[in-house]
Amino acid sequence: MTHLTTRGRGPLRLRRLRRRDRNALIAVSLAAMSLTASGCVVVHGEREVLPSTTRAEAAKALRQFTDAYNEADKAYDGSLDADYTTGALADIDSARLKAGHVNSPAGNSAHSALEFDDVTYTIPKKAGWPRWFVADAHGNKGGDERWLLVFTRNGLSQPFQVAYLTLVAPDDVPRFTTDKDGWAEDVPANSARLAVPPGDLSRDYATYLKSGGTVFADGVHTSGWRADRKKSTKPGLATQYIDEPLTNGDYAPLALRTTDGGAAVFFTTRFYAKETAATGTSVPTPNLSVKALTKGEIKQSLTMQFVSNQIALDPPGPGKISILGRVQGLTSAQGS
Repeated sequence: MTHLTTRGRGPLRLRRLRRRDRNALIAVSLAAMSLTASGCVVVHGEREVLPSTTRAEAAKALRQFTDAYNEADKAYDGSLDADYTTGALADIDSARLKAGHVNSPAGNSAHSALEFDDVTYTIPKKAGWPRWFVADAHGNKGGDERWLLVFTRNGLSQPFQVAYLTLVAPDDVPRFTTDKDGWAEDVPANSARLAVPPGDLSRDYATYLKSGGTVFADGVHTSGWRADRKKSTKPGLATQYIDEPLTNGDYAPLALRTTDGGAAVFFTTRFYAKETAATGTSVPTPNLSVKALTKGEIKQSLTMQFVSNQIALDPPGPGKISILGRVQGLTSAQGS
């Protein structure tokens, strides 16, 4: 606080000091606004609605992730990209690298670098943390499908990390609404303007996979996946599934407004698949990657844990949810 005194100069000195303080306050305010607009400083980031990052910083984040991912894949060393992954992708990627290291301690002899081009960055304006954005890119792997990578961070001192990674057909990539400056709109997890609030999608998807229902539209990742699960039980081998929502912390859903008034929602689930062999028989021998992540001896049953991340189209008002893409990975297994 500035303390004013009139000693020796009277009212004239007081007026001059007030004018000086007022000019200083204006200068500080303008400087803060300038720094915020440039993306260098977030002033009261927990309250101000600001772009999550700049386009240049988003491009830098994608380069950092890609470089780290390639180094980790080449060495089969999860510590090399751990700073650039979080949430669902961290679980999937770290388990993949762990299995690779167990089976090939010297590294990945089949490594080929992942590369991206034709990248579009969709950056929402929002208040509070996490700050996040979506990179829509063409990769040299995965055929013609587009790679949708969701980057998040919880503080300015932290690097952006990829929490969600899904592959989507080019024609299925959502069209996001943007303002006159090109910034997208973040949709709150409790939004009531959609068929289902984004925060409920993980739970509703887990329930649907178990019991069916009318919340989700038919498709490969909904009715098709339920049909495939039924086929997995064969004579002499029963397969049971348990699905669970994942919604907290780095698994929290993230949603962007689409041009139709709905939202594209990224969310996570976890599921278990337990294979049990009939008496007198044994569970089929799993592949090397599964064996590398399995604890215990596989005798009559094998329980596998998977993490799955999805992107869904959540329409405005009443309607059915469409799952556009899904990537899952084995994270652990238990034999008995």
